[in-house]
Amino acid sequence: MLLQLEQNILTILLFSPLVGVLLLLLIKQEEDTLSKYIGIVTSIFTFIISIYLYNIYNINDSSFQFIKSIPLINFIDVKYAVGIDGLSLVLILLTTFLTPITLISSFNSLEKRVKEFTVFMLLLEVGMIGVFVSTDLFLFYIFWEAMLIPMYFIIGIWGGKNKIYATIKFFIFTMAGSLLMLIAILWMGNFAALQPDGVFTTDYFKLLSIVHLIPKEIQIFLFLGFTISFAIKVPLFPLHTWLPDAHVEAPTAGSVILAGVLLKMGTYGLARFSLPLFPQAAIQLTPILITLAVVGIIYGALVSMVQTDIKKLVAYSSVSHLGFVVLGIFAATEESLQGSILQMVNHGLSTGALFLLVGMLYDRKHSREISDFGGLAKSIPIFSTIFMIVTLSSIGLPGLNGFVGEFLILVGSFNSSFIPSKWFTIFATSGVILSAVYMLWMFQRVVFGKITSESNSKLNDLSKREIGLLVPIIIFIVWIGIYPSTFLKITTNSSKNIVTQMNQSIQNFNSNQLSK
Repeated sequence: MLLQLEQNILTILLFSPLVGVLLLLLIKQEEDTLSKYIGIVTSIFTFIISIYLYNIYNINDSSFQFIKSIPLINFIDVKYAVGIDGLSLVLILLTTFLTPITLISSFNSLEKRVKEFTVFMLLLEVGMIGVFVSTDLFLFYIFWEAMLIPMYFIIGIWGGKNKIYATIKFFIFTMAGSLLMLIAILWMGNFAALQPDGVFTTDYFKLLSIVHLIPKEIQIFLFLGFTISFAIKVPLFPLHTWLPDAHVEAPTAGSVILAGVLLKMGTYGLARFSLPLFPQAAIQLTPILITLAVVGIIYGALVSMVQTDIKKLVAYSSVSHLGFVVLGIFAATEESLQGSILQMVNHGLSTGALFLLVGMLYDRKHSREISDFGGLAKSIPIFSTIFMIVTLSSIGLPGLNGFVGEFLILVGSFNSSFIPSKWFTIFATSGVILSAVYMLWMFQRVVFGKITSESNSKLNDLSKREIGLLVPIIIFIVWIGIYPSTFLKITTNSSKNIVTQMNQSIQNFNSNQLSK
C-alpha cells in the first residue's frame, strides 16, 4: 500500500487541489465562510503531501524520481508523464507553502464571489504544480496554458480599477509567447518522427537524446521559441511591461502567487528546457541574454527608485531580482545555477511577504502611496519589525536568505566560460547596491520619522492571524540565511545534471558534425 502511494505520489499531489474544487462545486453560492475553509484545508492538505514527498525524496539520487508514464495518444508518443528532481521539488514546496498562506490572507478581505475565487486559486495551484512535475512537453504546455486562465480571472474579477487593461495585457503577452513555444514543440516532435524508426514524440528525455542532431541554425529558432515564452513569464527586460500593471491591479493573494510562483515558472523553463535542449543556441545567444539580464537588473532598480506606490516599487524590484536569476542560469556553472535555484525560492519568500505586508497596510489605510505614511514604527511596531526583516532580506543582507543566492550567482558568473566579459558580472553587482538604496529609502519613509497624519497614529497593529501568516515565512528567511546547505543539498545534483546535459549535448553535436 505504501509502495503504491509512493509510486503515485506526484499524481496525488498534482490533483489533490481538485478535491477541494469538487467540494466547492457542491455547496451553495452564498456559503462564503465554508468556501474559505474548504480552500484553506485543501491547500494545507496539499502542502502536507509535498512535505511527505520531500521526506521520501532521495537527495543522493541524481536521476528523476517518482516517474509515472501513461500513454495519452497511442499512435504518437504523447503521454501523461511526471517526475521530479531537486529543482522541481523546491519549487513544488514553494508553491504548496504559499498557496494556503494566500488563501488565509484573503479570509477577512475577500467579500465578493468567494466560492469562485477559491476555485480559481485551487485550479491555479494544479497548473503550477503541473508545470513543475511534467516530463512530457505536451503535458507541460497544457499546464503552462491552463494556469493562465485562473490567473486571468483572479486579476480581472478581484483586481483594482484598471484590472481589465492589466488582464488583457497579461493575457496577450503570455499567449504570444506560448504560441512560439508550441510551434517549437511541434517541430521537435516532427523531427523525432523523421529519425530512423522514429515516431512523433514530446517526451523530454527522448528529445534530449536527439537534440544534438538538430542543425545549429534550427536550434537557434527553437531556442528562441522556448526562451521568449519563458522570458515573458520571468519577466526579462524588455518583455516586462505587463508585470507592474498586473501586480498593482491584482488582489493581494494574486500578487503573492504571481511574484512567489508564477514568475519562477519562466526561470524554471530556462533552466529545465532552454539550456539542456539547445546548448549550441544557448552558447551563441548567451551574450545577448546576459546583456538583457544585466540591463534588467539595473533598469529595474533605477525605476524602483522613482516609484511613489509601494506595490509598484516591489513589482519593479522583481525585474531587477529576477535579472540575477537569469544571469546565473546562462552563466551555466554549478555555482551560478545553485544560486539561481535558491534565489527563485528566496524571491518567492521575500517578495511574497512584501506583498502580504503591503496588502495588510492597504487594508488599514486604503493607500499605497509612500508619502501617505511615516512614523509607523511608533503606531504599529510589530508590523514595522517584520517589515524591516523582510526588507533587509530583499536587499541581500548577510544572515538572511537573499545574500546566499546572489553571492553564488555572482561567484559562478565571474568564473563562467560562457560569459564573454567579467564586466557583465561587475555591472550586475551594482544592482545589489541599488537594491539597498531604493528599499531602504522606501522603508525609512514609511516606518521612521514623524507621524505624518493623525490617521497613521490610529492604525491597528498586526492581528494574531496576520502574525501567524508571516512568522513561517520569516523562519525560512532566517533559516536559509544562516544554514543554506539544508536547501542547497536538495538541488546540488540538479545543477550538476543541467551542466552535464548541456556539455554532453555539445560534445554529441560536435561529434555529429565531424562524422558528416
